[in-house]
Parts: sequence; structure tokens; C-alpha cells
Amino acid sequence: MRGFLTFIAALAVVALGYWAYHQNIQTQQAIREIDQLQRQIGMERERLGVLRAEWAYLNRPDRLRELVNLNFDRLGLMPMTPDQFAVVDEIPWGQETPIEPVEEIFLNSSLADELP
Repeated sequence: MRGFLTFIAALAVVALGYWAYHQNIQTQQAIREIDQLQRQIGMERERLGVLRAEWAYLNRPDRLRELVNLNFDRLGLMPMTPDQFAVVDEIPWGQETPIEPVEEIFLNSSLADELP
């Protein structure tokens, strides 16, 4: 009986050792994945900073004004004036008439006749 209990205890020690080793391996793998994700996050933040800088560079008012002047004949863009802005009281907040669903608008149009 004593030999059987020793065998069971040794088996339990080996099983717990295997479990601890397996948990250690999983922990190390999770740490490697976290490190990899942290590096990816850093690279994406750097990329986002570059994109924001490019966006700011491309949206400079003097550059946009120059583009408008170069393409005036083709686009016909005019400079903005204060009278082009609406007053808050002029904005219609509620809709008195319901909006017709897109399907009905499409079916009532001449494009519906062209469908196969």
C-alpha cells in the first residue's frame, strides 16, 4: 500500500510539473505576442503621425488657394464670402413632409424602365 501511495504521489508531482511547464510556455508565448502587438501599435502610431503631417501639409490655405487659381477655368470656384453662410434660425430642424423611400423614387423614375 505504501508503494502505491508513493507511486500516486510521484505521478501527481510529474503531472503538476508538466502542467507548470505548459503554463510557463503559454505565458512566454503570450508575452511574445504582446511585445509584437506593442511594436505594431508603435509603428501604426508613427504612420498615423506621418499621415496627419501630410494632411496638414496638403491642406495649407496658400496651397489650396494656388490650386483654385490654377484650376479656376475648369472648376469655376469662387472665394468664400460671409454672406454664403446661413444663420442658425434659417436651418429647418424638423421635416414637415416624410421622405419618400429610395426604392419608390427609383421605381418611379425613368431608370426603372431601363432595367432588364
